[in-house]
Amino acid sequence: MSTIYKYGSTSEALKKLNESGYTYDFNINPKEIILHPENYIISKIYQYEGNSDAGDKSKVYGIESKFGLKGVFVTGTSANSEDENADVIAKLQIKIHKYSL
Repeated sequence: MSTIYKYGSTSEALKKLNESGYTYDFNINPKEIILHPENYIISKIYQYEGNSDAGDKSKVYGIESKFGLKGVFVTGTSANSEDENADVIAKLQIKIHKYSL
């Protein structure tokens, strides 16, 4: 399963992913993911938890298409928010990392 990385802020996670080539913003246009989730995988997951409120959380996903496009998708998981973005991400497969011993 993908490793979940924890960073101090969502912007820090976005910066790290951008440095790794994840430059497309799937939040702006999630239509392709919604219509063709089979073309995308989640390859990285970054999690942020607010210091003052345990319910203040977000996840930043590193997503790769089978055509080489790499981008990000951010979801909020605040206890009092309805996050439709979570429905989009639920359709994608998580890349399983295989390690040889």
